[in-house]
Amino acid sequence: MELWNAYDKTFNKIANSSLVRGEEIPKGLFHLVCTIVVQHSDGSYLLTQRDENKKFGGMWELSAGGSALKDEKPIDCAKRELKEETGIITGEMTEILRTSSDETQSIYVVYLCKTDCLKNSVKLQAGETVSYKWLSKDAILELNEEILLFAPYRNRVKEFIQGLN
Repeated sequence: MELWNAYDKTFNKIANSSLVRGEEIPKGLFHLVCTIVVQHSDGSYLLTQRDENKKFGGMWELSAGGSALKDEKPIDCAKRELKEETGIITGEMTEILRTSSDETQSIYVVYLCKTDCLKNSVKLQAGETVSYKWLSKDAILELNEEILLFAPYRNRVKEFIQGLN
């Protein structure tokens, strides 16, 4: 059983309260999700393709990430998820956004990870991702939005990527 902390919409942890993965989140409560955008030192960005058996299977993501475990700090969650989903280990992460979604009852903390890892050293996590590629900002902006997922603001991917350096 995976436990999460419960938060209110403004990122305040609810004392003596836990959420359980897979169970319905009570109305008015949120859980923490950390998302990591990976930028290579050459300026390209890592995209991963979701496993077909997952929600939004087959779509490409401009991120790695997942839910924070109970009492896990956002930065620790981000580093753990990045390592689990890509094999990339880094100490350089910058928080670039905090937002919430009433629809998913999630608070998202988004990090930018700048890395100089070997591009072919990405290790995919079975059951999570099936492929990866490195693309320039311009190539990402040219992608068909129907195949690109970037929770929590799928419809704002291009606006988001244009703002990255």
